[in-house]
Amino acid sequence: MKTRLHPSEMFKVFSVGTRIKIIEFLKSGKARGAKSIAEHLGITPAAVSQHLKVLRQAGLVERTRSGFYVPYSINADMMEKCRTLLNEVCQCGCRGTCRFGVRKNANLVFLKEYKKELKRELERVSEKIKKLEKN
Repeated sequence: MKTRLHPSEMFKVFSVGTRIKIIEFLKSGKARGAKSIAEHLGITPAAVSQHLKVLRQAGLVERTRSGFYVPYSINADMMEKCRTLLNEVCQCGCRGTCRFGVRKNANLVFLKEYKKELKRELERVSEKIKKLEKN
């Protein structure tokens, strides 16, 4: 598996809406098989398998085999590398150096949506902290 996506490769992988939907579905944390993903998205398992192959080759998803069942899950490390890469080319021109990603010329609509996004991210981080503290 690749350890670092070239920016053009990453954007190519994410340029297909179905792949984004697969990533979103797998973000629940539960590993899912191609059939389950296909049912959720309303497409054929064969189509899902092709998208999973691309995502797996890019290192964004991982698979484990359990008999005939092959569940897929997010590769969190690679997703973090993608996030870092996207920060390098963010709109504000900071190349990933700004802490919170607020553009200097941000309008009110953008800032309100960004605030909601930050709240959701804080909730996800808080949940991860709780899980880690239990272990």
